[in-house]
Amino acid sequence: MKNQTTKTLRVEEGKVFAERLNGLAASVGCLALIGAYLTTGQIIPGFV
Repeated sequence: MKNQTTKTLRVEEGKVFAERLNGLAASVGCLALIGAYLTTGQIIPGFV
């Protein structure tokens, strides 16, 4: 049997930061959607 080694790919730090920032923005957007719905009863306030 051969000694098998596995290669792990390293993710660039800039991409990790960008994905975390994107997730944070999505979370804020979801909270804003829920807040708008709770206060006005409409998903997009002012749009019929």
